[in-house]
Amino acid sequence: MASAVERTDDLVREYLIYRGFTSTLKHLDSEIKADKEKGFRVDKIIDQLQQLIQSFDLTGLKEYWTYLDRRLFSRLEDVYRPTVNKLRTSLYRFYIIHTVQNTEKTQEFFLKQVLELQAQPEWRDWFALPFIPAPEQNPSFSPYFSRQWADTFLVSLHNFLSVLFQCMHIQTLPSSEKKNDSDPETQTEALPDQTDSTNQTRVCDVGGASVEQPFIKLSQEEYIEHHSSIMHCRVDCSGRRVASLDVDGVVKVWAFNPIMQTKATIMSKSPLLSLEWAAKPDRLLLLGSGVGTVKLYDTDAKKSLYEMTIDDIHPRILSLACSPSGTSFVCSAAAPAAQSGVVMEGEARVSAPVSGQLLLWDTKTVKQQLQFALEPGPVAINCTAFNHNGNLLVTGAADGMIRLFDMQRYESALSWKAHDGEVYSVEFSYDENTVFSIGEDGKFVQWNIHRCGVKQSEYSLSQDAVGPFVLSGYSGYKQVQVPRGRLFAFDSEGQHVLTCSSNGGNIYRLNKADAGLESVLSLGGHKAPVVTVDWCSAMDCGTCLTASMDGKIKLSTLLAQKP
Repeated sequence: MASAVERTDDLVREYLIYRGFTSTLKHLDSEIKADKEKGFRVDKIIDQLQQLIQSFDLTGLKEYWTYLDRRLFSRLEDVYRPTVNKLRTSLYRFYIIHTVQNTEKTQEFFLKQVLELQAQPEWRDWFALPFIPAPEQNPSFSPYFSRQWADTFLVSLHNFLSVLFQCMHIQTLPSSEKKNDSDPETQTEALPDQTDSTNQTRVCDVGGASVEQPFIKLSQEEYIEHHSSIMHCRVDCSGRRVASLDVDGVVKVWAFNPIMQTKATIMSKSPLLSLEWAAKPDRLLLLGSGVGTVKLYDTDAKKSLYEMTIDDIHPRILSLACSPSGTSFVCSAAAPAAQSGVVMEGEARVSAPVSGQLLLWDTKTVKQQLQFALEPGPVAINCTAFNHNGNLLVTGAADGMIRLFDMQRYESALSWKAHDGEVYSVEFSYDENTVFSIGEDGKFVQWNIHRCGVKQSEYSLSQDAVGPFVLSGYSGYKQVQVPRGRLFAFDSEGQHVLTCSSNGGNIYRLNKADAGLESVLSLGGHKAPVVTVDWCSAMDCGTCLTASMDGKIKLSTLLAQKP
């Protein structure tokens, strides 16, 4: 609707200029500038509300919302009144959170609003806020100080206004234009039949987006502390911190809520190849090197607690996986190889699978518990993952085999040929009845673990999602990186998967094999190939990490749409 209003304004301006009515034109421009409906442009209305909040103009904020309520919201059916009231409550809370830096303004709000709000149950606890020394640390108020809450509120208000204006636009269209299905512009602006109140409610409930759109990207931030290609990037179990490792062996531990901040930097004398967060306590980080050692690092104390010598014959620690119980971890050690994580294009790849071992270590005694048997022979394990309780371990190897281990008996339960070439990444599905894998052959496959690795679904992915990853430079220079980190990650319900791409991360809906992968959102934001991803879900907001070959890490905050 905003575009139609703007077009009409432009036509009126042209007419006034053509007729030479300059005085009338000045009056028109003046009134457009003062227009509280902002030409039905949602972004302008949101900007106006934020400006009033930032200037602590409570009177102006109330007057503007009252105008919107009288002019727009009052036209809605009664069923939408609770939604309008919730948005007003959130708007006032958004204002209060902003006033915390100015105590006088916080007290002023409650003095002016006491008669209106004191009888409302949702405001009962809030009258104590001016007297709490650090409300941002109080469990009752801390969620409102988070970036996720602010983003969620603003996008909810934005989408509510968008749907409202779209509905108003359709209701004011001429009947002939409503029926013109061949007009592309009409098709893009069309909404469900307004007589279907159930369908209309669903559209509003999901923030004005299509019901089929499962996520809205609320924000995207960039972490720029690395100066070389990223190898690994993982969120800890609590979802509070990230550990990222680049090809120079530099590890950064950083937080992203409420602000992005580096907590620790780890510089290693020997090359680092792998990392994993400990499950309990989650402040501990496991770092695998290229010289046969694993370091246990305390990210709070910012010091190394212990360094374990794993195997001199197999010095490359390719993968680490910590048991959910926190009592042990699995370590994959591989023999030296001709290529490192980053190679120059044209260098030879090793044709035969590299020799390796899979070991179980006790984190308390810091001693090796056992060595797993790898049939048909010792081979480098590229990736490892536990199920939710640690009773099962799945691995993917350089020989294309997936091996499933029973961690109660410490023996191989199943093994099967999964890919032509190496297995790069492997994870359990949400229900843990299947495992997913990505291999050198470019295939993304789902395997049934109750039927000896029967292929349940198979999807083809582009090289951008699989690797090896290529970054082109000046004078024909090309840097090629063999996959090392996680290549895919699932959302909290296991219905969507995040993969790498040439300029960001792609999110797909998992369908049956014959339907293929359905693209639902491209995160974008990168100028270099993304080489590893992670996805942390908390409540309705999820955090997607995409890390690229130029050392940049993008953190995208998503709002999950609940139909």
